[in-house]
Amino acid sequence: MNNFARALVVALFVLHLSGCIGPPIELTPQTEERLRVQAPIRFLLTFDDGPSASSFWNPSADVLDALDRNPVQPGIKAVFFVQTRAPRAGGSEIGRSLMRREHANGHLLGFHTATYWHTNHRFLDPDELEQSLANGANDIAVITGASPNLVRPPFWSFDKRTFAAYQRHGMHVLLTDLSANDGKVWGITVSPRRRMNLTRQLSEVRERIADGQLPTVDGVIPVVVTFHDLNRYTARHAREYLQILLDSASETGLRTDAKPFYDDSRALERAALARTVRDTSQPVHLPGLWDWLWDSDSH
Repeated sequence: MNNFARALVVALFVLHLSGCIGPPIELTPQTEERLRVQAPIRFLLTFDDGPSASSFWNPSADVLDALDRNPVQPGIKAVFFVQTRAPRAGGSEIGRSLMRREHANGHLLGFHTATYWHTNHRFLDPDELEQSLANGANDIAVITGASPNLVRPPFWSFDKRTFAAYQRHGMHVLLTDLSANDGKVWGITVSPRRRMNLTRQLSEVRERIADGQLPTVDGVIPVVVTFHDLNRYTARHAREYLQILLDSASETGLRTDAKPFYDDSRALERAALARTVRDTSQPVHLPGLWDWLWDSDSH
C-alpha cells in the first residue's frame, strides 16, 4: 500500500475512531506485581503544529493559560513542536509572539516544520530538507538563543535519510506514548471518547512499563503525551484532559508521582531527551495505527 493510500485509510479510521476504541488491557496480578518495582510515572506533555495565528479566540494562547492555571498542577511545562514558517502558525507575527511567550514561560520549543505546509520530511529532496532544518533551527534560535535539540517529524514519519539529517543539525527525534487523536491535519476537531481512548492507550504503555522498557529519569518514568494546540476543541478541554490523564493512570493501575506533570524546564528537557530515538534500528512504538502506517522497515 502506498503512502497516500495508507494516509487515507488512517484519516477514515480517525474519523470513525469513536466506534473503534477497545477496552483497556486487563491488569493481571503478575503485571501488578512487576509494577511495584517500577518508579512512578510523570506525564510529559507535547503539542504539535502550532502556534496558532488566529487573532480571534487563539487556541494556543488558551492552552498556555490552561497549563499555567489549572486545578491539577499549576505551572505545567510542555514541549511545543512548532511550524516556524507556516502562515497559519509560526510564520505569522501572532505565531512568533506566541513562541516568544512559550519560551518566556519556560516551555521548550522543538522543531516540527519550516515549510509552508505541514509537509512530510521524507517527501522533501535532500536540499529542501537541509534548507528546512536550517531555517527552522535559526527561527527557533532567534527566540530561544539556541538551536532546538528536539524534533518531531510530521506524521511521525522518518527514515534513515531524514534521521541522519536531524542528527547533523543536533536534533533528536521524540515520538509519543499517548495521542489524543486531535490532529487538525486530518480535520479532526472533536474527541467524543477521549477518556476511553487515552485509558486504552495508557493500559498498553503500562505493559511496557511493567516489562522495564521505559527509562527512569530523575526518579520518575516519563510518559509522552501528544496534543495539538491548533485545535480549539483541545484548547477548550485542556484542563479536562489533565484530569483525564490522572484518572486513566488510576484506572490502569499506574502510580503517578507527587508531581504528575513537569513544572521544571530542565527536568522536562532531560526527560524528553531520554525518550528520544537513538538510532533507526531501535524499535519504535506508536499508538493506534501509526505503527502500521509507517512500517518499521522504512525507518
